[in-house]
Amino acid sequence: MRFLAQFAAAPNLLTLLRLFVLPFLVNAILDVQWNLAFALMMFAGVSDGFDGLLARWLDQRTTLGLYLDPIADKLLLSTLFITLTLVHDIPRYVTILVFSRDLGILLISILLFATGTLRDFRPSFLGKVNTFLQIVAVGCLMGSHVFTIPHLVEAVGYMLRAIAILAPISAAQYAWIVIRRVSTPPVSA
Repeated sequence: MRFLAQFAAAPNLLTLLRLFVLPFLVNAILDVQWNLAFALMMFAGVSDGFDGLLARWLDQRTTLGLYLDPIADKLLLSTLFITLTLVHDIPRYVTILVFSRDLGILLISILLFATGTLRDFRPSFLGKVNTFLQIVAVGCLMGSHVFTIPHLVEAVGYMLRAIAILAPISAAQYAWIVIRRVSTPPVSA
C-alpha cells in the first residue's frame, strides 16, 4: 500500500481521530469539565483497542499504523500526565520520573537504531507493567472526579507511588537487556 493511501486505512483514521481528540481532552481537564474529559479519555482508550482489531478484521495492517499507534498511545499518556500534573492531581516528581525513563529509553533506542547496533526494541516486562499501571492510574484518577467510589483516590495514590518506583527500575531493566543484547556476539549459522 502506498504511503499516502495508508492514511485512508480505517484503523489509521481511528488512530488519527484519537490524536485529534487530544487537545479537546486537555482543554476539558484545564476547564475542570471532568465528565467531558473522562468521556474523551474513554473514547481514546476504546479506540486504541479497536484500531488493532479493525486492522486485523479488515486486513489493513500498515507500516504507518505500526508507528502511528504507539506514538499516539505515548503522546496521549504523556499529555495526560503533564496536564494532570498542571492541575495538581499527579505529583510533579512522578511525572518527572516517568518522563526521564521514557526520554532515556528513546535516546538509547535512537542511538542504537542510528548505529545499526540493535533493531529489537521490545518493551521489557517491567516496562509493560509500568505502562499498564500508568493507564489504570490515569483512568482511575480522572474517574474519581466523575464518580464517587470509596477509597479510589487512596488507590490512585498507591498506584502513583508504585509508578514512581517502577519507572526507574524498568528503565534499568531495559538498559540491562540492551547491554546484554549488544554485548552478546551474533550466533553464526
